[in-house]
Amino acid sequence: MAALIVAAALVILALVTQAGVLLVQRAHPAPGVMVEVAGASLHIVELGPRDAAGPAIVMLHGASSNLEAMRRPLGDGLAKSHRVILIDRPGHGWSTRERLGDSTPEIQGRMIAEALTRLGVTRAILVVHSWAGVLGARMALDYPQAVAGLVMLAPVAYPWPGGVGRYNKIVAMPVIGQLLAYTITLPLGVLLAEPGARGVFFPQAMPDGYVSDTATMLLLRPREFLANAHDLATLKAAVAEQAPRYAEIKAPVTIISGDGTDKTVSTRIHSQPLAATAPNAKLIVLPGVGHMVQNAAPDRVMAEIEAMIGRTMPSAGATAAN
Repeated sequence: MAALIVAAALVILALVTQAGVLLVQRAHPAPGVMVEVAGASLHIVELGPRDAAGPAIVMLHGASSNLEAMRRPLGDGLAKSHRVILIDRPGHGWSTRERLGDSTPEIQGRMIAEALTRLGVTRAILVVHSWAGVLGARMALDYPQAVAGLVMLAPVAYPWPGGVGRYNKIVAMPVIGQLLAYTITLPLGVLLAEPGARGVFFPQAMPDGYVSDTATMLLLRPREFLANAHDLATLKAAVAEQAPRYAEIKAPVTIISGDGTDKTVSTRIHSQPLAATAPNAKLIVLPGVGHMVQNAAPDRVMAEIEAMIGRTMPSAGATAAN
């Protein structure tokens, strides 16, 4: 009898989840275009003039997120005078990927590089946040001719003590993860999304309407929740594999992080050693700023992106390939 009750509860939760997916997707439709690459279909939003001088600005979001997390504090403002390309990482937002196991910075970097080639982008400034820090570093290593510069916001870059939350490893497990993702994740996540987001912003206050404005609820869809868990569960090993190569990064790098108030990604463990290792790196530590650097100090971040563009221009008045 107990088994029947459990089975019935799971069926109900699965139906609730599917109904929730439809509602979430209706509330947050894809605003961009899909670009097909090997192993994925990437959702991309382009802003600003395509013929703007200087490299395009490519913005890549972190974990548990999508391109809207970079668009509102930075992308819209920069697009007034630059070509800005916002990308949902493979498996996130409206981007898909064929294999959940395609979770490493190396693989996702290949997919994004292919998409940029299809868009005619030959040189770009990469603006990367959190998880995407290791992705930006990997792309600078693997595609040095394409990466004109890196602006890294509270980036992950090195192995760290501990893990990334036990639930991510559980969700990344075969069968068990699928069962959880397709039954309880969305109903439970609806209750936890707001407090979870507030925790990432600490000590800053989360902007009013942030969860809705950034389509955060898309994360609770089973296929995206699974992809996010795989990205996090495999991150530490991927970081350990590529960190010894950071001295090979040729692009100029600007790293902007909060001080010890960032409890999500430690500046001491990640940003400081990366700035000391990459040959052409500058570190900016903002007092009292937490993990969401782009929201806490958007004007400073945009000024540093503008400065990076200036560093990458061949000469005054020259126009670099877009």
